[in-house]
Amino acid sequence: MRIIIAGGHGKIALRLERLLGSAAVGLVRNPAHVSDVEAAGARAVVCDLERASAEELAAVLDGAGAAVFAAGAGPGSGVARKDTVDRAASALLADAAERAGVRRFLQISSMGAGRPPAGGDEVWAAYIAAKTQAEEDLRGRDLDWTIIRPGGLTDDPGTGRIRLEPEVPRGTVPRDDVAAVLAGLLRERAAIHRTLELVSGDTPIEEAVAALR
Repeated sequence: MRIIIAGGHGKIALRLERLLGSAAVGLVRNPAHVSDVEAAGARAVVCDLERASAEELAAVLDGAGAAVFAAGAGPGSGVARKDTVDRAASALLADAAERAGVRRFLQISSMGAGRPPAGGDEVWAAYIAAKTQAEEDLRGRDLDWTIIRPGGLTDDPGTGRIRLEPEVPRGTVPRDDVAAVLAGLLRERAAIHRTLELVSGDTPIEEAVAALR
């Protein structure tokens, strides 16, 4: 099954590409990032999600088995790009998936989405608002979607043990484990039409994902 990953050069995306290997296609905005995606074992396609049309993106998704939205404006970006990437690019990928007939859609959101931000600055508030709106857009579509809201992301080695539920206490989770959860959801087709929060915990990833069937 070919899997299209938007934000293919992101830290979670590169980890997911290593797990999926040649089944993965990472979408990157910067041609200089192609080699990193290929080094992860995936194929890279240069596609700027802030400029592409739904028709252009649908052509990339044609024949794929799933789409994963792992893009984000990233640290240092301002309010405007939180909207154009974290919200609008997710909606664009969903539009393209519908046009291409790709039903399975995983969206990486953020813990805190769906509620007013507690503290933080204008950019953080814009980020949470963009993630919330992207979730709302996806829930209104006829796709087999799953929304994952990770807690605070770390680059620590994965533990393979998590807590994955509709609501969990705030916490952190290694990016390794987020990628492994995504890979598990793609294999199992579990948790369709569910929004789940994800932090480190005591349950092995395979068990946590299997429990969502």
